[in-house]
Amino acid sequence: MKLHGYFRSSASYRVRIALNLKGLTSEHLPHHLRKGEQCAPAYLAINPQGLVPTLESDAGAILTQSLAIIEWLDETHPNPPLLPKDPLRRAKVRAFAQAIACDTHPVQNLKVLARLRKLGLPEEQVTEWAAWANREGLAACETLIAGEAGPFCFGDVPTLADLCLVPQLANARRFGVDVSAYPRLLKAEATAKQVKAFADAAPDKQPDAE
Repeated sequence: MKLHGYFRSSASYRVRIALNLKGLTSEHLPHHLRKGEQCAPAYLAINPQGLVPTLESDAGAILTQSLAIIEWLDETHPNPPLLPKDPLRRAKVRAFAQAIACDTHPVQNLKVLARLRKLGLPEEQVTEWAAWANREGLAACETLIAGEAGPFCFGDVPTLADLCLVPQLANARRFGVDVSAYPRLLKAEATAKQVKAFADAAPDKQPDAE
């Protein structure tokens, strides 16, 4: 398999964790987002959104969108499972993951921040926008799992929720968010970071890390 990504992309980070948990290897093909390499014609030919990650399967199939990629990996390589068997628990895990991947991360990603700069917002306000988006999303996620014993987001094994949470907390810190306000999330993060699959997927462990 080939994974098109960027070391600091939280969406790529999620997929790297999933691959590691499944014990799968992939060739990493970096696209420097700040240099606009994701907009190169050759890359747009496989991902017309010009976003990362994109996964190329061994059979040559092209998959985009991190949650879709992770669920495909979970369905084709079911051990260890990243979603609970119980339908209600599965829905709760998906809701948590989507709160991050669909409602928090996109509002503070590079594309949106670049647009804010183009509209003339000073850098201080751009950073505050990103911090606000993270605070809003993480506060909701803290409440979503407040009643979960853990130690991961939903129980004693990592799920799709944890794959989304760990990269998003890294983003929040980059934008100066005081994450101490989310003790339940930090408990899950600390537990996940003890797992080699998570640690090896960290941005600073990637070959294209700056």
